[in-house]
Amino acid sequence: MIYFDNSATTQPYPEVLDSFMKVSQRYFGNPSSLHSLGAEAEKLLSQSRKQAADLLGVRENEVFFTSGGTEGNNLAIKGAAVKHSKRGRHIISTAVEHPSVKEALEQIREELDFEITYLGVDEEGRISLEELVQALRPDTILVSIMHVNNETGTIQPIEEAGAILSKYPKVLFHVDHVQGAGKVRLDIQRCKIDLLTLSSHKVHGLKGNGILYIRNGVQISPLFAGGSQESRFRSGTENVAGIVAMARALRITMTDMDIKTEEIDRIRKRIRDGISSMDSVSMNTPSDGSAPHILNFSVPGINTEVVVRALQEREIFVSTTSACSSKKKASSSTVLAMFKDSRRADSTLRISLSSQNTMEEAEHFISAAEDILTNLREVMR
Repeated sequence: MIYFDNSATTQPYPEVLDSFMKVSQRYFGNPSSLHSLGAEAEKLLSQSRKQAADLLGVRENEVFFTSGGTEGNNLAIKGAAVKHSKRGRHIISTAVEHPSVKEALEQIREELDFEITYLGVDEEGRISLEELVQALRPDTILVSIMHVNNETGTIQPIEEAGAILSKYPKVLFHVDHVQGAGKVRLDIQRCKIDLLTLSSHKVHGLKGNGILYIRNGVQISPLFAGGSQESRFRSGTENVAGIVAMARALRITMTDMDIKTEEIDRIRKRIRDGISSMDSVSMNTPSDGSAPHILNFSVPGINTEVVVRALQEREIFVSTTSACSSKKKASSSTVLAMFKDSRRADSTLRISLSSQNTMEEAEHFISAAEDILTNLREVMR
């Protein structure tokens, strides 16, 4: 099996599964309980929080555990909107955000009467900092910009945006760091980020766990009413086993990160060279300024869902658009925003790698893809 769909989810490390099983079996107490089983679970929770904070370069009391990227994005955006709606009802985001950001924004636009400004992108999928400055208004309360695009891998100028927004202390800065974590370094403090989202299953952890970083002093309203867990930002009994497993996955992923990402990028470049030489292929991932693990291209006129199924028959797994959109048979909103070309947006394929992939797999994929695309063109003729 060749698994090239790591932006959708990653295979958990064996050590992560071991941690989850051990904690589930031995330390199953509720961390809010007063007895010794609860105290043991609470200790593991605190250790995991410290480990995650150290890896991210933030304080322990700025790390809050969630169920994943979707909840983290919703909590950051809706929580900020509800808390600060009296000060203003304007939010700035981009045209290429993940559905968990876009849909959250559209929901508060419809239900809370907010105005949303979506910044456009160039053909590399990158926003204009000048447009960001022009979009800021006295009633702007939040700017939400993803770090690494989940479809094309484009890296947004987060540090530069943070420097701009630091001049507007009443405007909160949220960054969706789900695809960047463990692949592209991001200095949270230097970038002046107020809210930041991570997801465990994108870094070889388990599904159902995530982190929302909330800078000290930032106030948002919780989505869930309940107990006092996570300083009341996120009520509900913590998934201790999943959290311990996530902290371990994050540590393993970020150990020797530069060496791992250099090898991932070498494999991606080989795939890029091989795919670019094929007829009628349009590359969507920019050659510079993109994450090392994502490669997106289009084959206009070809039904890429057929390509995905044909590759699957050879036990090669890739995707078309974001996993959150793929079953809707929707075209890529990101590629459409970049090139304003519906045929190109309708025919995307995404390759996403991890440190578990090899150059041998890349060569096998290139050969299989060329064979499948050649056969499909012959059938069409």
